[in-house]
Amino acid sequence: MEFGVFDHVDRSALPLADFYDARLRIVEAYDRGGFYAYHVAEHHATPLGIAASPSVYLAAVAQRTRRLRFGPLVYTLPLYHPLRLIEEICMLDQMSGGRFQLGIGRGISPLETKCFGVDPDERQSRYEEIIQIMMQGLTGKTVDFEGRFYTFRGVPMELAPLQQPHPPIWLGVATPDSAERSGHNGSNVVSLSTAAETRVLADRYRKGWREANGDEAPPRLGLGRFIVVAESDEAALAIARRAYRRWHESFHHLWHVHGVKPTRGERAPHFDEITNGGRGIAGSPESVIRALTAQLAEAGTNYCVGQFVFGDMSFDEAQTSIDLFVRQVMPVVRQSFP
Repeated sequence: MEFGVFDHVDRSALPLADFYDARLRIVEAYDRGGFYAYHVAEHHATPLGIAASPSVYLAAVAQRTRRLRFGPLVYTLPLYHPLRLIEEICMLDQMSGGRFQLGIGRGISPLETKCFGVDPDERQSRYEEIIQIMMQGLTGKTVDFEGRFYTFRGVPMELAPLQQPHPPIWLGVATPDSAERSGHNGSNVVSLSTAAETRVLADRYRKGWREANGDEAPPRLGLGRFIVVAESDEAALAIARRAYRRWHESFHHLWHVHGVKPTRGERAPHFDEITNGGRGIAGSPESVIRALTAQLAEAGTNYCVGQFVFGDMSFDEAQTSIDLFVRQVMPVVRQSFP
């Protein structure tokens, strides 16, 4: 069992300069704590994601860490020029000594896509086209491509990633079919679904993996959860309930501005509604160990992804939670999954 971090980089009440400084200091704590990777969301025109340019933000992460792997979860491919994206990926991988993790997707929000003047109905076709160009550019010396949206003739690739043939691919999965395709392709995946739903995804992922790779051990199958740890259940829940309200406002902000419902429906408005097998765990180290161990076992995953900082959580609250998780929760949970 390995441990990673997911971060919306959602806005708090801090001025932006102070916000970025505090978040990067938290990332340094992840590096010291021995987490495997730091995964960052990409969002636009919403307080849900202030790392609107993941590459810019992650360039700072690369310089503030030494062991921690990092990457977007995910780059919203339809919003990128593929050649520019190839170059940014190569630079980040080289500048970090080969720690970059390449998360890709079409983007969950049609509203954000529309802000860039891109037809939301084209997201999937643009995504598929850009993947082909991106992989060609990351693994070859030239790009030759003719498609609906892009045409390139012999464009030289001066840059290359340090990791060969390319940085590890990461995907978010929510349906059994996408999980099986991901397993067949050998991608790393993260699920934010319930433990029971994730078990279905994990089983289908392993089915696709076995068909392509036999008995070889699969890559990382992640289960993502809000996680808050404090000295007592009451203290942790008080922080989680308050911070989640702010996160919930940010999550729904752009949808409410436009008067429409989120693509996958409204999220539960209170933290207590996402506990007991849902997306949130808060409590003392002992309580978090019990809940997290049970959910990981039910989900059948081999990678635990915590969202430790969200909403209006203070720097000190976050540091305390992460420290308790690293010192008291992580070792026990890891021993439960040899």
